Amino acid sequence: MDNIRLSIHQWAEEDRPREKMRMKGVGALSDAELLAMLIGSGTKEESAVQLMRRLLSDCDHNLNELSKWGYERYAAYKGIGTAKASTIMAALELGKRRAGQAVPEREKIRCSADIYRIFRPLMCDLTTEEGWLLLLNQAHRVIDKLRISTGGIDGTYMDVRSILREALLQRATSIVVVHNHPSNNPVPSAADRQLTATLKRGAETMNIRLIDHLIVCEDGYYSFADEGALI
Repeated sequence: MDNIRLSIHQWAEEDRPREKMRMKGVGALSDAELLAMLIGSGTKEESAVQLMRRLLSDCDHNLNELSKWGYERYAAYKGIGTAKASTIMAALELGKRRAGQAVPEREKIRCSADIYRIFRPLMCDLTTEEGWLLLLNQAHRVIDKLRISTGGIDGTYMDVRSILREALLQRATSIVVVHNHPSNNPVPSAADRQLTATLKRGAETMNIRLIDHLIVCEDGYYSFADEGALI
């Protein structure tokens, strides 16, 4: 017996839309399978996927045409009421809105001043130290920035393993660590230098580049890269 004659719950696990998406990724699903996930169920005669295949056939498998349908067109299909029609219409409208939005370009880091410009507003008024991580792709464009530690007036502990784990999870090829000195004195401490050296060695073993460690103050900053201190 083939899949056409089986209910969706009787299909092989890898052929069910949700399981298929989990195993192979959302890109492996057909338009009918994606729409079936939206409506959730079909009828006694048709699974959700079969119903959506028939619906797509009636609009020449053109999602742009389907997006023009109103409630009265969906009402012609047994198993599609107002709620399911609304779900499909909302999803198609979201797709149109996404297509109309420009993809924002990730900020590119060219020098230490670019890093300072990002972090000064976040850190210049802090009364305690915080550690942040800037994750970059191969082109030195920002993937993400995240706070990795908070501490007291005199220091904050940044765990090298946690930093490298975040870089690996987000597939960063380069990283920058940043922390502030509430004293407004940008001179690095011995602990700051030790962290930089340890992190640089650890990153290199994973083919990740530490391109800078910035100490941020209200009136300026210290860049390990600019000072030739990335040893």
